[in-house]
Amino acid sequence: MNTMIYKGYQGKFEYDQDADIFHGEVLHLNDVVTFQGRSIDELKKALADSVEDYLLLCKEVGKEPERPFSGRFNIRISPELHQQIAKKAADAGISLNSWVLQRLKQTTTEHSEL
Repeated sequence: MNTMIYKGYQGKFEYDQDADIFHGEVLHLNDVVTFQGRSIDELKKALADSVEDYLLLCKEVGKEPERPFSGRFNIRISPELHQQIAKKAADAGISLNSWVLQRLKQTTTEHSEL
């Protein structure tokens, strides 16, 4: 999947060889926001224009626009699991946050290759 980012909004795109054009869509929104262009430069501008149009439309209709991911999320786990992973992180000489981040990246990489 080819992606690009504008103001934190991630767009994925594909090339349509028959039409000789790139088609894209902004990810992780309930609303459908698309963009297209004949070159990567046109595609970048189209993504920016589409995001700006989305933000403007939301403002005009009084709707709070969906925001890009902040990079933070909370999970609830058992105290026992919390203790186990805190020990694993300490044994590795890194913070609990770093240890969890490494495991998430590892798992994501492994599953994206399937």
